[in-house]
Amino acid sequence: MALEYAEPPLAEKGDRMVEPLVEKVVDTDTLTRAIISRYHTSGELAGEMGLEDATEIAFHILNFFGFSDRIIDNMLEPEDRDIFYMMEDMGLLLTEREETTLYDGREWRIHYWLMRKDVVFREAEKGVEVIRRKDTEEDPSHIYEEIPDEVWFSRGEVGE
Repeated sequence: MALEYAEPPLAEKGDRMVEPLVEKVVDTDTLTRAIISRYHTSGELAGEMGLEDATEIAFHILNFFGFSDRIIDNMLEPEDRDIFYMMEDMGLLLTEREETTLYDGREWRIHYWLMRKDVVFREAEKGVEVIRRKDTEEDPSHIYEEIPDEVWFSRGEVGE
């Protein structure tokens, strides 16, 4: 007897059908671009974050999440939690709490971290432009490419 699996419902977006975000996996490149986008567009954060730093943070975070979009908080060390709080401030992660009653009547709280995949994928698209703009700012030679040929030829030789 073959098992039948239910297909996840597709979400409607305008007049086309799109895959649900639950099925998408956040990879290191996507999270890196999202981090860069949120870091550079947030007025609250000061300083610069390079591609290498953002990649290192993305890799560190994804080592905890793996293919999941939810992890339990008690597996984090204080240094890791600091990074997670920074990502929460950027809007890329979210905290969640679950309460349950133990057999002896005490309340037990379990804290979770959730990956906000919708924000990560949206910000990753913006991050491509932020990286491209940052690369352009670092290389000033692009200014010469924008000057029309007529301007170059309109100047005479020195000493004429």
